[in-house]
Amino acid sequence: MKYKILLLLSMMISAISFAQVVNLSGTVKDEATGFPIMDVSVTTTDSGQEVFTDEEGNFYLENLSPEDRILISGLGYEVLEYQIGEESDVQINLKQEGVTTLNDVVVIGYGAQVKKEITGAVGVVDNSTIETLKPVKVEQALQGTVSGVNVTGQSGAPGSGFNINIRGIATNGVTAPTVIIDGFIGDMSTLNPSDIENITVLKDAQAAIYGTIGANGVILVTTKKGRKNKSTSFEYNAYYGVQETSRKLPLLNATEYALMLNESYANGGQDIPFPEIGNTLGAGTDWQDEVFSLAPIMSHDLNISGGGEKIAYVLSGSNLEQEGIVGEDKSGFNRNTARIALNVDLTERLTFSTNINYVNFNRRTLNENGLGSVLFNALNAPPTVPVYNDDGTFFLMPNTTGIGNEVINPLAQIANTYNQYTYRKFSGNLELNYDLFTGFDVTGRVGFNSANDDSRSFSPIVDYGGTKVFNNPRSSVTQFKSNFYDYTFDLFANYNKSFGNHDITVTAGTTFFRTWGDQLSATGFDVPNNSWDFADISLTTGVVDNIPNGAYNYDNRRLSYFGRLQYDFMGKYLLSAMIRRDESTLFAEGNRVEWFPSLTAGWIVSDEGFFGDDGFVNFLKLRGSWGQLGNDQVTGTFRSLLNGEGVYVIDGAITTGTAIGAIANENMKWETAEKLDFGLDMNFFNNRLSLVADYFIDIRKDLLINNIPISGIIGIGAPGSGAPTLNAGTVENRGFEFALNYKQNFADDWSISVGYNATFIENEVTEVNNSTGFMEGGAFGVGQPAPSRMEVGQPMGYFYGYQTDGIFQNQSEVDNHADQTGLGSVNVQPGDLRYVDQNGDGVINIDDRVYIGDPIPDATMGFNLQLNYKGIDFSSFVFASIGNDMVRNYERALSDINRLDYVLDRWHGAGTSNEVPRVTTGATNNYIFSDYYVEDASYARIQNVQLGYSFSERLLRNSFVQKLRIYAAVNNLYTFTKYKGYDPGASASSPIGAGIDYGFYPIPRTYMMGINVKF
Repeated sequence: MKYKILLLLSMMISAISFAQVVNLSGTVKDEATGFPIMDVSVTTTDSGQEVFTDEEGNFYLENLSPEDRILISGLGYEVLEYQIGEESDVQINLKQEGVTTLNDVVVIGYGAQVKKEITGAVGVVDNSTIETLKPVKVEQALQGTVSGVNVTGQSGAPGSGFNINIRGIATNGVTAPTVIIDGFIGDMSTLNPSDIENITVLKDAQAAIYGTIGANGVILVTTKKGRKNKSTSFEYNAYYGVQETSRKLPLLNATEYALMLNESYANGGQDIPFPEIGNTLGAGTDWQDEVFSLAPIMSHDLNISGGGEKIAYVLSGSNLEQEGIVGEDKSGFNRNTARIALNVDLTERLTFSTNINYVNFNRRTLNENGLGSVLFNALNAPPTVPVYNDDGTFFLMPNTTGIGNEVINPLAQIANTYNQYTYRKFSGNLELNYDLFTGFDVTGRVGFNSANDDSRSFSPIVDYGGTKVFNNPRSSVTQFKSNFYDYTFDLFANYNKSFGNHDITVTAGTTFFRTWGDQLSATGFDVPNNSWDFADISLTTGVVDNIPNGAYNYDNRRLSYFGRLQYDFMGKYLLSAMIRRDESTLFAEGNRVEWFPSLTAGWIVSDEGFFGDDGFVNFLKLRGSWGQLGNDQVTGTFRSLLNGEGVYVIDGAITTGTAIGAIANENMKWETAEKLDFGLDMNFFNNRLSLVADYFIDIRKDLLINNIPISGIIGIGAPGSGAPTLNAGTVENRGFEFALNYKQNFADDWSISVGYNATFIENEVTEVNNSTGFMEGGAFGVGQPAPSRMEVGQPMGYFYGYQTDGIFQNQSEVDNHADQTGLGSVNVQPGDLRYVDQNGDGVINIDDRVYIGDPIPDATMGFNLQLNYKGIDFSSFVFASIGNDMVRNYERALSDINRLDYVLDRWHGAGTSNEVPRVTTGATNNYIFSDYYVEDASYARIQNVQLGYSFSERLLRNSFVQKLRIYAAVNNLYTFTKYKGYDPGASASSPIGAGIDYGFYPIPRTYMMGINVKF
């Protein structure tokens, strides 16, 4: 009986103990200063109960159990986890975050690794940087924030794309890095920036785990996930902004133009067009003011997240609307996104996760960056003519020899532009992870992209005057529809084991990737009512001999196997070895398989006994890497296709059909990148200052060069045909990069963060094995040779033209110089450009062309500053590009077009100028491609300046709002440059032909105000 009573009492005591309720009060202080910290989050891990410390650092939690754990996190401090136990009153000391937290986990591909142990060259952009920059597209957040990464815009137009190059340009083909979004291949440009948790950039052999898609570098995007045992929270972010052009070019006004034109006509021996200028002309028409306007931009996004004991979730949606600063509603971008992410514990060992994204965007565009674009016409149109006639119709530009048949009224051009592009895409992944036993887990994952787009472009009947090339006597509508699909299946296992001072992690798996799609396009004529409202092929009534249409389809696959061994000894000697085998259907059977090995190693010197601890250097790691990676992003083919154009005679009639296209090359194989890197990571001054530095060599072999010049006997000159693609080139990039970051909390409400990074690169083509020894690209003027080349001993896409040596000042200099009449004009006079006779043969001709510049910067730099004082925060980001050249190609070589005001410093007599040639209506050789048109486009741009205020938790305590921040910001505040054009940072996507300015759409300056709310 006693035994039963004692047992019952024991059970009752245990039950009481188990059900014990604890109330906890505490104070949070800075470990270094002893000051209390306000607005620190204190969250229970089980119930998700969250409170914030007051101005004295105090907090209070109720109804807890001794087994509960709490997470304490404050801005600028390391997160601390604390078990409650039996205590009811505690003091918690938080450590200030250093500039880098060595225990941060970084995604590295098919796994993750503690930052301290990473042996490759890796850059990370976190969510706070993205939120500060407020990019329209995610790519913009990489510019100036990661060393070794150069981001250039293709245009400032709404929705336009960006070029991303990691550690230089190493190929004449596709240079863009591979983007992996939560484990599957994706497109970063379609994401809502607010959905991103962080971005990791793999710059060296660390990317070899991705084999054939890793040569250009790999960008790993991790999206936001929910947290278990966290009550549902809502975050709303919005901003509204006004955009304006960031630059206007200094064109001549009407009076200056008329005076200059008079001089030009007089020099050409013609009657002057403005014999009585007086004060009647004034400033005239400012065509830039006419085409530029203020344009709104607006963004909203809502994020709902939370979780229970076994599930975590995120739901989000966003809307972005942006109008263009040129063309108003004729130029715009609208993007809508929706996303759901789930993480579920199905059992104690089996977890399921999924991340599904949807994006829909619409874009309207204008003719830009080319001969005849809207801005080209605005820059070249005479300021002496009006925009409108007296009756309100558009003024028609004269069709004279001096103005030509390309320059038209840009406002009329905008009014007659009609097009719309719509893109829809579902993407995401489904993943299962099973823990077989401690340290060993298996992951199966399917990632997919399913997209389709359609476009409609209407060309109305329009007359721009005379015989302008843009006159259109017959209306037409062109439409296309495309479908793009791909999926990736990954199956891999990770095994981690520690024994003694040894720790190993083994990763092995396989991945299968398939992509396929199709497109259909057609054009219809005679649109009813000559109206956009009726612009649909099904409504057109016109009959043509040959209906313009086109179609294509593709289906490519890749099967891969990979393995990685990570080993460390005593936590300070680090080694990682990777191997990947890829097999691709883009190549013939004999060349489909390739192996890509890599090796990385590191030594944490600061953990050695001899290193000491003097407080000056807190961490030192030396690392190195070597590896081979592949690139199969090519346009050539190993098989013959019927995609050429054939002309046949059938029953006595000429009939258009198909024929064999480009000549096949069965020996075509992968491009191979061999990457070598030596780096060091250092922390100083109690981890407040960090330095990451790398020296790298990237050699790209077997470049897949298209259109190799071969004999025309085999039919390469036929319509739709072409020369084969061969492995015929090598490019080498050598460089040095470093990043410095400093971060310190001076008090609980006062902190600073400063960052600076720089990259220096030398690019050289070392092999071009075709019949000419070079490849050409780009365009300059009308009918001139290609200005860009890929050639041994020079940078990729360098500018190839004539070198000038000032201006002829008198006839004696003309007579004593090499003969320039072979360049096209025999009328060489004082005031003309003097070209250098490079080979000394006394004649200036095509043999005297040389290197005159290149578009690749010698250095790129980024600087950022962030300050926090009480509830006020300030940030600024700056990017600089040094040594990149750009070709000025937006000026039409005609006598009566308008000009930039540098022409006021032209030569008009001996000694008046040695830089700008004379003006004349007569033929000259001043318009051929030379270094006169190549400018230093180095620049420094203030990308973002932002000032915000966060309301204290004390003020919000009695409301349903947990956090509230308002801010004002300016994007692209100012660009410091000597370049004459709109944007020194813009560039075409082609490596051979980049840096040629046809009239780039300027990047807008945006003034915005926004709000961030959490409740």
